[in-house]
Amino acid sequence: MDANIALLAIIEIISAITIGIFILALTYKIVQWVGRKYYRIQDYNLSYSIFVSAIILSVGIMISGIVQPLISSFRLLNQRADSFSLAFEYIATGAIYIAIAYTATVLIGLISTFLYSKLTPIDEFEEIRKNNVGVSLIISSILVTLTLLTKDGVMLLIEAIIPYPELPPL
Repeated sequence: MDANIALLAIIEIISAITIGIFILALTYKIVQWVGRKYYRIQDYNLSYSIFVSAIILSVGIMISGIVQPLISSFRLLNQRADSFSLAFEYIATGAIYIAIAYTATVLIGLISTFLYSKLTPIDEFEEIRKNNVGVSLIISSILVTLTLLTKDGVMLLIEAIIPYPELPPL
């Protein structure tokens, strides 16, 4: 058994659970706070709950994409590090990738919601505040769809920062 791979597996499982719970809870709290403060939306609003669920799903979709770039980084780090420094570098690299993916998700969510609201004659957040589930479902599906469409580009951006070794010319 390769001890470094076993260590990676344990770190990945523990970090996925802890970071996942932290990021999703943080996202939920931020979105709930914004809804109450800026849009006067109550916690029991079904329409807003659907919208919040789409935001959390989008964050989960985007963050789940960092696994492959993280494994690529681990393989490169594994060639030149002992177990302790490998674990530290893996966690640090993972934090950078998560920050990039999270920031991209927030930007995609803000831009898509803003653009959609400018293209339609209604005030979507006013309709969500009035508990209009139809509007919430449309905005939510737009948000999730745009996350799915942009995920590969964000993951390619993350792959671009992996320090792959230079190969000699052929």
